[in-house]
Amino acid sequence: MSTMSTPYDVIIKPVISERSMDDVQERKYTFKVNKDANKTQVKQAVEEIFGVEVEKVNIMNVKGKMKRMGRNVGMTAAGKKAIVKLTAGSKEIEFFQGL
Repeated sequence: MSTMSTPYDVIIKPVISERSMDDVQERKYTFKVNKDANKTQVKQAVEEIFGVEVEKVNIMNVKGKMKRMGRNVGMTAAGKKAIVKLTAGSKEIEFFQGL
């Protein structure tokens, strides 16, 4: 972990979408993560930041999409997201509860 010194460098922000909110019932939480992060780093970061036990981590690369503003064409940023499944005995992540 040379470039990512703290767990906060690994996890950028939670992903708040209709699908990610439905996954919370199955103890799955979605985060936007550093593009250089791997599953082990994501697991350690989530466990350290939120004080929970992680059962499984799935990671996917997200391509940027073409967006237009009038005649200007641009791209949304590409990145990486991780879906983290917590163990049955682990407590829930409070951040997602009020949403």
